[in-house]
Amino acid sequence: MINFIQQEIENDLKEGKYKNGILTRFPPEPNGYLHIGHAKSVCLNFGLAIYNQGLCNLRFDDTNPTKEDVEYVDSIQEDIKWLGFDWGDRKFFASDYFGKFYDYAVELIKRGLAYVDDLSAEEIKAYRGTLTEPGKESPCRNRTIEENLDLFARMKAGEFADGEKVLRAKIDMSSPNINMRDPVIYRITRTTHHHTGDDWLIYPMYDFAHPLEDAIEGISHSVCTLEFEDHRPFYDWLLDSLGFDVNNRPRQIEFARLDLTNTITSKRKLRQLVEEKHVRGWDDPRMPTLSGMRRRGFTPAAIRDFCERIGVAKSNSLVDVAMLEHCVREDLNSNADRVMAVLNPLKVVLTNVEENKTEYLVAQNHPARSATRYVPFTREIYIERDDFMEDAPKKFFRLKPGGEVRLMYAYIIKCEEVIKDAEGNITELHCTIDPTSKSGGATAGRKIKGTIHWVSAQHALKAEVRLYDYLLTTDEKGNLPEDFIGALNPQSLIVIENALIEPTVRWMAAGTHFQFLRLGYFVIDPDTTPEKLVFNRVVSLKDTWQKVKD
Repeated sequence: MINFIQQEIENDLKEGKYKNGILTRFPPEPNGYLHIGHAKSVCLNFGLAIYNQGLCNLRFDDTNPTKEDVEYVDSIQEDIKWLGFDWGDRKFFASDYFGKFYDYAVELIKRGLAYVDDLSAEEIKAYRGTLTEPGKESPCRNRTIEENLDLFARMKAGEFADGEKVLRAKIDMSSPNINMRDPVIYRITRTTHHHTGDDWLIYPMYDFAHPLEDAIEGISHSVCTLEFEDHRPFYDWLLDSLGFDVNNRPRQIEFARLDLTNTITSKRKLRQLVEEKHVRGWDDPRMPTLSGMRRRGFTPAAIRDFCERIGVAKSNSLVDVAMLEHCVREDLNSNADRVMAVLNPLKVVLTNVEENKTEYLVAQNHPARSATRYVPFTREIYIERDDFMEDAPKKFFRLKPGGEVRLMYAYIIKCEEVIKDAEGNITELHCTIDPTSKSGGATAGRKIKGTIHWVSAQHALKAEVRLYDYLLTTDEKGNLPEDFIGALNPQSLIVIENALIEPTVRWMAAGTHFQFLRLGYFVIDPDTTPEKLVFNRVVSLKDTWQKVKD
């Protein structure tokens, strides 16, 4: 693992810092499911710890009970384990430290560095000033220490309504960094907390709790995304004000977050998609959540590979989602068994094959492995409708009237007759096989340019196949419009009700991957029952990113 953060860690170790070892943390807020952007942070924080023979804490920054839920706590743990990482016995919650946070806030008040304010949220925002104009001090800023201690205790006791009072740090209303203009560090909210119940009526703000959590846990390197760079002066001020040893505190290092084309990485917007039922839920395979990607059929190995390939940068950039799909495709190409499936069936009657006869042909499970399977071959089969063209151009090397094509693992067939209904629609083809052309036989080497897949009409399993595309449409640069709901792709899910698949897949479990030959990579969906097979398309065979790269 070579990146600028690892280089900084190595420099720190050379200088004799952090003699107790490297301790990182992954600190999610349990207000939604993890998405692909979080995966980068998970891989980075756990990866740095593993590479440096250190440890990584899992810590839930649960300081806002109005948006948090135990459902999210559980899903986050499941996703991290699915990615392949383990926090051991080092699972913490910000709420574990609520008592300490309160004591730290009281200490700030005693030192004249915090005060209770009566201004409303709108007034505080108006008093804050702008990037070019200094802020204005609150009329409550010069309350006495005794008055502030009394008011803060009464806030804790529930004597005031939600939003009636807040506790603010007393720093500098003229600071060029707006984050230093007396930020709010505590607010009142009568909301039951998923971890502490109704023990507290006041809750610390994220920026107040976050650096204290790192310091309490003894984190050596606090790895954050770039938007927290402007918050670092407040974090330093807070730890300085409370007397934390400057030589033995977390070192914050910022890196660029992950932004993908055609992808939302805002939990607020993802929550909107779920709550307004634009998707089936957080695990909808079109969602960029890890649970959605898992259901779609993306593999943890592919996501880890993707996070490693994109690296760690100091400036934000937009990554092509095709690169993620390339990593998935590479992993599945190596590991997914091959089967034959027909998504848009066209019936073919092989007129010179005996009725009621089944021949079992040997098919290869994977080109890199020796394992094989038997596939049934009968008089009636189905092929892809797109593999036949009645008025075919010269370079159409699939089936056409009077033309020949090879069936995978089977025989060369010739189209003798096209059967149509009263409206002129093609309903079936009558073909003949060359019995001497059996795959692997003595005359199997007869040169035929086209090879197509097929399934036995008698033995094929019916399945529902879900074809997923990008949930959102973007501009030419991959950017989303402000009205992202208006950018929802109406073709993001196409359901094929009566696909046909060879019987090999009958008893496979949900989550099993296959390459449907010539069609793409697919996975068995959890909706599958003994009575109904359901497959999701993971990715197509086409790799646009690799072609661009080459």
